[in-house]
Amino acid sequence: MAVLSGLIGSPLWVIILFLLLVKPLDGRGSSRGPFGWLAGSVAPAPSDGICATSVAVHGYICQEHEVTTRDGYILNMQRIPEGRVSNGKTTRQPVLIQHGVLVDGMTWLLNPAEQNLPLILAEEGFDVWIANTRGTRFSRRHNFLNPDEPTYWNWSWDELVTYDLPAFFDYVHSKTSQKIHYVGHSLGTLIALGALSEGRQVDKLRSVAMLSPIAYLDHMTTPLGDLAAKAFLGEFTTLLGVSEFNPKGEPVGSFLKSLCSRSGVDCYDLLSALTGKNCCLNASTVELFIKNEPQSTSTKNMVHLAQTVRDKVIAKYNYGRADYNLMHYGEVRPPAYNISAIPHDLPLFFSYGGSDSLSDVRDVELLLDSFKFHDINKISVQFVKDYAHADFIMGVNAKDIVYNQVVSFFKRQA
Repeated sequence: MAVLSGLIGSPLWVIILFLLLVKPLDGRGSSRGPFGWLAGSVAPAPSDGICATSVAVHGYICQEHEVTTRDGYILNMQRIPEGRVSNGKTTRQPVLIQHGVLVDGMTWLLNPAEQNLPLILAEEGFDVWIANTRGTRFSRRHNFLNPDEPTYWNWSWDELVTYDLPAFFDYVHSKTSQKIHYVGHSLGTLIALGALSEGRQVDKLRSVAMLSPIAYLDHMTTPLGDLAAKAFLGEFTTLLGVSEFNPKGEPVGSFLKSLCSRSGVDCYDLLSALTGKNCCLNASTVELFIKNEPQSTSTKNMVHLAQTVRDKVIAKYNYGRADYNLMHYGEVRPPAYNISAIPHDLPLFFSYGGSDSLSDVRDVELLLDSFKFHDINKISVQFVKDYAHADFIMGVNAKDIVYNQVVSFFKRQA
């Protein structure tokens, strides 16, 4: 229970937010109703792989790769080395694409081929690598731990910073011998910020694109805030000893469904209520998303995200006891990630939405203020007034509005 001691006092609404930020139940989709994705959803079998189900079917060369972290987790990656028609290039700049929390790499590949960021980048001449972090369906192996054991899930996004990202970067660099462009969405931006603030991967990076960046979370707004503020995640999770946070299984699913039965809680349009109104999702993409997501993460990871909201600082996991923190960090409080320490000459691209209730405009502007001394010609910022959180990965017009800007940004760093 020491791992979960930091749960006490963590607001339940943070868990609900991070769970449902990736569940796009939109009025244009046919799967309406609370938690429809808990029943009747049939995702591809793990043996099928993302290449077979979502890339090769569009006529692209796609390779499945495995990389092992220094703490023994065996992670899955996909490589799309070129477009459908080879342009004869022998050297193509690598791009690593990192998903957010409670989803996996397939979340980038749910629209038609011409609208998906990895395939767009491949057509534009890049060597594309898609990451799948620990605990997701294709990254559930370990050298000696089993995902049925609580010890497998003893990690938070600190470990993604310390182990997963370095493993992905080292592997791609070993295969390409080139510096790497990076794209992150949501949690994929937070772990990049954490890593860069500690000087990790900087020597292997060419540039970084952050879509709907998550760092400071002080201004998240939701109609469910009043209800959720009265409950505490720590009481729920500690009681049940949950180590794997699996939204599709028991007991997490049943608990979340019980919240939806309360008076005044509208679980039929939670995406709009929690993330803001996504402008540009279509019904077929929503249906495909519901069949494939959400994915498991660790409860400790969700707690760490809750702590980020509660403490209003980007810091390492708080074990809830001074002696435990002292044992892990040599300090009674977890050390903060110093975002301003990110090298001032690293090319950075930020894109954020005016309708995003998770990556709120005020929080993104606070993050951008951390880069006020960044080299002015090395930072680009895009504001998309109508976009909310899911539009950046599944919007039908994301290619024209966001992805073309990402491509142009990367090409300027060549």
